[in-house]
Amino acid sequence: MRTDIDTSIFKSYDVRGIVPAQLDEEIAYAIGRAFVEVLDRKNICIGRDMRPSGEAFMAALSRGANDAGADVTQVGLISTDAIYFAVGHYGFDGGIMITASHNPAEYNGFKFCREEAIAISIETGLAEVRDKAIAGDFKPPAARRGTVAQLDVLEAFAEHCLSFIDDVGAIKPFKIAIDAGNGMAGETVPRVFRHLPCTVIPMYFELDGTFPNHPASPIEPENMVDLQRAVIEHRCDLGVAFDGDADRMFLVDERGELIGGDIVTALVGIDTVRLNPGAKILYNLICSRSVPEAIERAGGVPVRSQVGHSFIKKTMRDENIPFGGEHSGHFYFKRNWFADSGMIALMQCLNVFSRAAGPVSSVIAPIDKRCRSGEINSTVADIPGTLQRLRERYRDAAIDALDGITIQYPDWWMNVRPSNTEPLLRLNVEGDSRELMERNRDEALAVIRE
Repeated sequence: MRTDIDTSIFKSYDVRGIVPAQLDEEIAYAIGRAFVEVLDRKNICIGRDMRPSGEAFMAALSRGANDAGADVTQVGLISTDAIYFAVGHYGFDGGIMITASHNPAEYNGFKFCREEAIAISIETGLAEVRDKAIAGDFKPPAARRGTVAQLDVLEAFAEHCLSFIDDVGAIKPFKIAIDAGNGMAGETVPRVFRHLPCTVIPMYFELDGTFPNHPASPIEPENMVDLQRAVIEHRCDLGVAFDGDADRMFLVDERGELIGGDIVTALVGIDTVRLNPGAKILYNLICSRSVPEAIERAGGVPVRSQVGHSFIKKTMRDENIPFGGEHSGHFYFKRNWFADSGMIALMQCLNVFSRAAGPVSSVIAPIDKRCRSGEINSTVADIPGTLQRLRERYRDAAIDALDGITIQYPDWWMNVRPSNTEPLLRLNVEGDSRELMERNRDEALAVIRE
């Protein structure tokens, strides 16, 4: 058993590393066995994305889980949101998704959840899994070795996603360019859209974990250029991009303009309130001020949250919130076991666009009225000292410390929060005009980088 496992592969919410230098089949075996022993799992499912090492890792994880006494159901090539669905829908007491999400081709990794698709983070069990995998101090092989079975869940997953459209017959016959980025949306999109009256212009639907066209990371604007061009060339009503494991989703309007994840949060929030009058809708504090305003106009109650799925899912469970969204393209649904799904978010956006008289841009325009900087990272030696300088510089503002510090004025605001893993501060600024945003962005960066 290996004792030289690189501990840096264990992140806050998952395992991720370069194959085979940091992550190989032996390490995967140890992690599978530790996952079952530490969390006392009996019946788990394991799925994978299209990365070349995924099949070998599935076999290794399964062997480890079997040796610890757990039965394994392999659900094959699947998106991350579909593994959450599988765990919740079929009643597994745990799940492992083999993916490195949007990371480059040389990476792979694992995401974990327990029963009811409850995600496992470093604070809720992953640290103990790490420690046992590294130590290799496993119990003797179980008297009853676990079994391996196969299950295709994607048709059931498609039906589940479609259930978030209240009237499939009312969906307009949109022409939609969809960029799968050679990721798992190439498998899930056809399963869903063959039940809808839409015409799909498929882009990079071939599963290829080497990502020959562009990185499967649509949060980076340069990876959206092909989709924007396709929307214009094919005169589409909208464009959609998914990341590698297809749990995040980003939109483009009919003019090829990017629509931020926070504005998608507002769109899905509006639709959720329509179906659940007076509902609470969660948004993270990096989202535009336009998001809570749109939710309130729709008759909902906006709930502000820290960034990160562990905070969001706990708040949603504690307060019974039907929907929550993040600027990063993660969207969470109570009816999806409080787990995130880009596909479900897209279904609800189609609800909204189908009910509107005009094009997608006309739906977005009343919501997206401000200018945002996007996230700007700065390496900082003294994070507490830098945050204190910002407090002093902007002491006449309304300041809160929900996540880093948020500094608010009537016509602009910013949030500065530390990275969980690096000596970085992350700055987000929004202004009621571009001039306000740029001026205050530059001034804040000068304070942060002095």
